[in-house]
Amino acid sequence: MPTPRYLQLHQPDDVVLAREAARGLMRPIASLSPKFLYDPLGSRLFEAITELEEYYLTRIEAAIVAQARTDIANAVHALMPELSALVDLGAGNCAKAQGWFEVLAPRQYMAVDISVNFLQGALKACARRHPEIDMTGIGMDFSSDLRFPNDLLPTQSLFFFPGSSIGNFSPEEALRLIRQAREASHGGALLIGVDLVKPDEVLVPAYDDVLGVTAAFNRNLLLHLNRLLGADFDPRDWLHVALYAHRHARIEMHLQARRPVTVRWPGQVRHFESGERIHTENSYKWTLEGFDALLRSAGYAQVKCWTDERPWFAVFLASG
Repeated sequence: MPTPRYLQLHQPDDVVLAREAARGLMRPIASLSPKFLYDPLGSRLFEAITELEEYYLTRIEAAIVAQARTDIANAVHALMPELSALVDLGAGNCAKAQGWFEVLAPRQYMAVDISVNFLQGALKACARRHPEIDMTGIGMDFSSDLRFPNDLLPTQSLFFFPGSSIGNFSPEEALRLIRQAREASHGGALLIGVDLVKPDEVLVPAYDDVLGVTAAFNRNLLLHLNRLLGADFDPRDWLHVALYAHRHARIEMHLQARRPVTVRWPGQVRHFESGERIHTENSYKWTLEGFDALLRSAGYAQVKCWTDERPWFAVFLASG
């Protein structure tokens, strides 16, 4: 059985992360990158969120793929009769990508996540089940830059970005990321999941569930900051807030101070008035026409789309 290879392109640096977090907290309106939500506990809490009744995204995407898998695979093979590589962005446990191995038959599987250490267990299990596929784990923070060393990726790679994670990027950031994916694929294609605009009564509960799992996920960010900065946040002082901002077509998550709070960490202090918020995450929602236009703005000439019947979610294949 071939042994997966590992390449850490991004070197996590807690000092750099701490500086970034401190800058975000000291802004006039405090805001942080959603990456600070995903410490080890945060990642496990997010996995629990995907199992919740209110979190429709995972179920609908899985249903679309189950129904359209053969059609999508045929469309990919029409573009690339022999798929050189499947490049999985934000691979996590690699489960979604493995569902495509049989029908796409990639020669290489390249799992991309922020840490190769996180990928090792999943890739070893993948290699045991699929010894015919050459596997590589790549550690990189593609949220800031999706560029690979020369000759690392083969020509005509299929970039795979499921789960609507593109929603964490502003439209401008999403355009930059998709352009970089197109350039890095060397004439390949992009298979991407996108959450669509829908009624508030469906959207908001997906980010504010009745069991409070998403609230725990959001407040856990404060414990992460305590470790990273040496801060003294007390999660009990903060209320989870999720709302749909129609003007921006996005769900916003915030932490709102329940009372006046003063937070200290070495060299700095920040006072929050009662009701003041820390903006912790955005999740942009798209129309079918809007995301099609984004893909074409990124340079893709051919765009295909599969949705559920409502439609609440979409899977796009872009090429050319």
